[in-house]
Amino acid sequence: MGAPPFVTRFAPSPTGLAHRGHAFSALTAFEAARTAEGRFLLRIEDIDAARCRPQFEAAFLDDLAWLGVTWESPVRRQSEHMADYHAALARLIDRGVVYRCFKTRKESLDDIARAPHGPVAARAGGPLAPEQERALVDQGRPFAWRLSIAAARRALGGFDTLTFAEDGAGPLGERGTIAFDPQNAQDVIVARKDLGVSYHLAVVVDDALQGVTHVIRGQDLFAAAHPQRLLQALLDLPVPIYRHHRLLLRPDGKRFAKRDTAETLRGLREGGLGAAALRAELGF
Repeated sequence: MGAPPFVTRFAPSPTGLAHRGHAFSALTAFEAARTAEGRFLLRIEDIDAARCRPQFEAAFLDDLAWLGVTWESPVRRQSEHMADYHAALARLIDRGVVYRCFKTRKESLDDIARAPHGPVAARAGGPLAPEQERALVDQGRPFAWRLSIAAARRALGGFDTLTFAEDGAGPLGERGTIAFDPQNAQDVIVARKDLGVSYHLAVVVDDALQGVTHVIRGQDLFAAAHPQRLLQALLDLPVPIYRHHRLLLRPDGKRFAKRDTAETLRGLREGGLGAAALRAELGF
């Protein structure tokens, strides 16, 4: 038998224009797939309907093509596959590993905004007593579904054997076999009625359905591998190899962000920078 297939992806959220950091990450994954004679997929992570815009998606596609990146068709757009994520959520509910959290919408928005790049959301205090929960549901109070670490531990019989393979390096140089850390996954939001499903749930479903074998992304997403690994175990999904790469930083030491409009690829192109020059600048 030959080597298993190599499948990776680049999965931007179209909430702004692409910048140098996006170019570096896309090229890292694209060149890894080409070197391995594997497949490179493009996925549009647009479940945040309030912030995602069609014009930003179109700009991403245009910028990637300008860089020389090619991908398979059709492109998977998360907004077109909500049924897949709702089916996964139903399985988690059936297993009893999620609970309703009645934090305010602003509090939940703040939690979701921190994912996937920020620290784990503040603990929600666990599920309410059944009579309290029923009263709030009957009142029509909005709620989020949160993943219960305690219930997940019981469902899996513990976390001692829960690991993932890091083929790159985490922000502190973590590599090799990485043990699951419950502190990085405690009670993360997996869905909310008025906001849809969370990044963590959608991404593990997508990676499994698309046959992704290698998740290649920035070190700012290293902590996200922990709740995603737990969801893979609870949903009986295949576990990809993770390869986190260094972050491309601005001269001031901060990472590039979509709000840095002067540094967008569109702006660089309009300023006369060529694709070959940018690729060379980024080390490709």
